[in-house]
Amino acid sequence: MERIKACRICNSKNIKEVLDLGEQPFANTLLKNLDGKEGFYPLSLSWCPDCNLVQLNQTAEPADLFSTYVWVTSTSKAALEHAGNLYQDIMSRTQNMEESYVLEAASNDGAFLKPFAENGYKVLGVDPAKNIADMAVADGVPTIGRFFGVKAAEEIVAEYEQARVVMARNVLPHVANLHDFVQGLHLCLEEDGLLVVEFHYAGVIYEGLHYDSIYHEHLCYYTLKSMERLLNQYGLFIVDIAKSPISGGSLILYVKKSRGKESPSVQSYRDSEKAVGVNELSSWESFAERVHSHREQLLGILTDITEKTGPIVGYGASARSSTLLNFCGIDTRFVSVIADQNPLKQGHYTAGTHIPIASPEEVMKEKPECVLILAWNFSDEIGRILRDKFNYTGKRILPLPNNPKILRGGE
Repeated sequence: MERIKACRICNSKNIKEVLDLGEQPFANTLLKNLDGKEGFYPLSLSWCPDCNLVQLNQTAEPADLFSTYVWVTSTSKAALEHAGNLYQDIMSRTQNMEESYVLEAASNDGAFLKPFAENGYKVLGVDPAKNIADMAVADGVPTIGRFFGVKAAEEIVAEYEQARVVMARNVLPHVANLHDFVQGLHLCLEEDGLLVVEFHYAGVIYEGLHYDSIYHEHLCYYTLKSMERLLNQYGLFIVDIAKSPISGGSLILYVKKSRGKESPSVQSYRDSEKAVGVNELSSWESFAERVHSHREQLLGILTDITEKTGPIVGYGASARSSTLLNFCGIDTRFVSVIADQNPLKQGHYTAGTHIPIASPEEVMKEKPECVLILAWNFSDEIGRILRDKFNYTGKRILPLPNNPKILRGGE
């Protein structure tokens, strides 16, 4: 695995390491059995003093991470609701959509393109995971199975022309060749088109201690300042910002090819970042200290419970839970099984910690006394499922955001 020698955005060679989470497996490499040997790779963060990007020190081969994928957007009710809301918002900002089409880079199973298609608009997705791209096509969403970048963009424009709306949702943190990708977005966008960029916001990661979002797929952790630096290099300018519920707190940037009138929200976020200090080295050094303290708190809670009851169950074998489980050393001594509603994950074991994954029906029929909500960023949705579908009224542990909490009954 290659270690970077310079910042991924500005090429500064003065990057400073701020957090080491040890050696960890790739989060989404779930195991079909426990016979094979797993790979473990360094997982650490650096901060750039020039553009303030927080970034991984190592870069895995993208084909190893994304050619086959297990996260399917449509398995989350919250994501589908967000897709409908985002469709309405984008349509309110664009005109004459019937004359063009909507392009999404890293479109997964097409869930965010479907609202457009269902309302009669032309769409096109691009995604490198062939298994997921095939699912999208089968569901009626035209999707090209390949990595996105300048070459893909040139071929798309040659065949389909430029798009009036281009979406890049929860993908820029994953991209190894940032400059090739963003240049590709610029090439695909009509001159007066709208680029929609969504990403897990580093301001929320910092304030809510979302260290579980740090894994090998996520190479970059953007503040508004660092994201603006990247986009501006390619003639892309933010005109508005909205909040997104995805990942426990994301930003949606509305971006144009020319500098236009900014909404007040843009300067408001710039001012907020200065006030909080999220672009400062000392803030991320403090973040690292809080991460280590959190591990001790969570292990203390789990030890107290499991010494009395034996291992508990988990809910949500999310990629981000892999970082939490491996960094904290949470294995079958603490959690006997994890419920997940994604069929692609059921019947597998978690990477590194080897906890079996089963359907929620199979896990909840044993009537567990306590559930560790690993996919805590969907805690409201999971809480409703536990209550309404399984009549569960026992204890739930929310490991994050910030200090772990124990919820009881209807809390």
